[in-house]
Amino acid sequence: MRIDKYLWCIRYFKTRGLAAEAIKKGHVSVNNVKAKASRDVFPLDKITLRRDQINYSIKVLDIPPSRVAAKIVDLYRKDETPPESFEHLELIKLSKEHYRAKGEGRPTKKDRRDIDEYTE
Repeated sequence: MRIDKYLWCIRYFKTRGLAAEAIKKGHVSVNNVKAKASRDVFPLDKITLRRDQINYSIKVLDIPPSRVAAKIVDLYRKDETPPESFEHLELIKLSKEHYRAKGEGRPTKKDRRDIDEYTE
């Protein structure tokens, strides 16, 4: 099975086109070699992909016949991503929300004073 189709089948990407685009940008490698969208995937291959600032590590267990339900995805892959990656993503989300919500505009006088105090 092609790697773009495999990543779509095991629900790492919403569409096959998004999977192919990520592969084209060089975010996906198979057995530590950059992959092309047409590369075939076989059981026991190790796939590394970067998505949402996380480097996922996947081990191929089996090839699905078509797109599978989210509940049975674990039959076809083993996720070997370290948990520290997900904790790092949570920290990034919290740091973005801590200062101000997006679209609130320019900093207020209090925000400016806090920024100046922090930088001193």
